[in-house]
Amino acid sequence: MLYYSIVFFIVALVAAVLGFGGIAGAATGIAKILFFVFLVIFLITLVLGRKPKI
Repeated sequence: MLYYSIVFFIVALVAAVLGFGGIAGAATGIAKILFFVFLVIFLITLVLGRKPKI
């Protein structure tokens, strides 16, 4: 999922350089959403993976 976030970010940068404002804005929004979803899933797995072993 982090991979897709980076891909959409790169697409947004290329679209912004070429002057496609609408596409750049949409790709940036998708990249932000995917990044935050990745971050939440990462934090959940980090917390659940730290169970003490008895």
